[in-house]
Amino acid sequence: MISENRQAALRPLDSTGERQAIDFETPQKFKAVTRTNISACPEWESLDDDLREGIEVVSAVLPFRTNKYVMEELIDWNAVPDDPIFRLTFPHRNMLSPEQFDTIKTLMGGDDKDALKAAIRDIQLELNPHPAGQMTHNVPTVNGEPVPGIQHKYDQTVLFFPAAGQTCHAYCTFCFRWAQFVGLDDMKFATKDVEQLIGYLKEHPEVTDVLFTGGDPMVMKTKIFSRYIDRILEDPELGHVQTIRIGTKSVAYWPQRYVTDADAEDLLDCFRRIIASGRTLAIMGHYSHPVELSTPIAQEAVRRIRDAGANIRMQSPLIRHVNDDPETWAELWNTGVRLGCIPYYFFVERDTGARGYFETPLHECHRIYQEAYRQVSGIARTVRGPSMSAFPGKVHVLGVQEVGGEKAFILEYLQSRRGDLVRQPFFAKFDPEATWFDQLEPLSERDVKYFPGSWPELTGEVEGTVPLTVAAE
Repeated sequence: MISENRQAALRPLDSTGERQAIDFETPQKFKAVTRTNISACPEWESLDDDLREGIEVVSAVLPFRTNKYVMEELIDWNAVPDDPIFRLTFPHRNMLSPEQFDTIKTLMGGDDKDALKAAIRDIQLELNPHPAGQMTHNVPTVNGEPVPGIQHKYDQTVLFFPAAGQTCHAYCTFCFRWAQFVGLDDMKFATKDVEQLIGYLKEHPEVTDVLFTGGDPMVMKTKIFSRYIDRILEDPELGHVQTIRIGTKSVAYWPQRYVTDADAEDLLDCFRRIIASGRTLAIMGHYSHPVELSTPIAQEAVRRIRDAGANIRMQSPLIRHVNDDPETWAELWNTGVRLGCIPYYFFVERDTGARGYFETPLHECHRIYQEAYRQVSGIARTVRGPSMSAFPGKVHVLGVQEVGGEKAFILEYLQSRRGDLVRQPFFAKFDPEATWFDQLEPLSERDVKYFPGSWPELTGEVEGTVPLTVAAE
């Protein structure tokens, strides 16, 4: 929740006692804050030794990057370390196991840099860097060769990873794509070659949606982003591509991208070209907490994006220590709807990275979702969840009920590698500790077919994309 003091601080009083006017004209310089320069920030001195040590050690293994806007406008330093945006952007020692933490701390204090590098790599590989078959089952092939920078898991939607978009204005500590940012080059998704994307789309007329993702595609300069977009818009053979999606956290971490950046208006013009082509433009806004929508410039960014003809869909996982209570979610959805955004997905924290620090049992995820859902009107009930983006598809937790005398999870696929299973309810044995789909077991023989262990086409090594027949999202 956003405190009254926090709300009042967003627009300080001027000498007359009135709220200061908002300057949406003067460009603001983006200033990244990383492990190499954080000690120069005045906020660093406000942290106790234990917090500073945690940041220094964990950021050697997992990515750390924030910026001055996040630090000065979104974090309440009087509430640190429990401030939700601080938890969302600053590493904490408990993101690693005690053994992992002590190993890195000890090696950082020595002279053996090779041993430190090897230990870091070993821990990173233990953290499931690419969950849900991203490397093994989502990468398509053309003439038997994998197509770099593309994922195609569901028929209608292709994910595209432009090379110039493989960083973010700030990194979320829970990020399931953290492996893109820590030097695991053999596990990166990225490409500069738009022609491969165009060729692939021409061969796949079932694709209606192209999702630009990363990293964050909105770190790109508009002239670079426009080259990709205009290539799609200008090709007469790509009429089947009806929706452009942009997955981005910039709306929360650097809303200046749409307001005061030097090429902000050029970007909005690019958005207008997409709309003028007869297509839909969906900004998949990664909003994790209502504070991210509380500043005047964040709200102005929403207004300008919507005025350009795009819609903004709000999505985030439930993140322990950040938004693990119903009131926060209800406030986020209500604020978004008031500004014209569309609540879209309530995700479950993925099984990767520092999952042990952020994950929440599935039954608790459902309780929080249900209690938040009750607090909003029908206009905000477009949100779907709790949803797990798991290996077989998007698994929706519908609830917990007694079935045949046994407590069970009621589940369904919102999307699946097997389209014939979409929107068919099925059951899993109730497990109060389960935080992810692969920890669940079928309730009965009837439910076995919904679990990928029974799918012969998904067992063993599979080259390229698994054949897909999927209902539209």
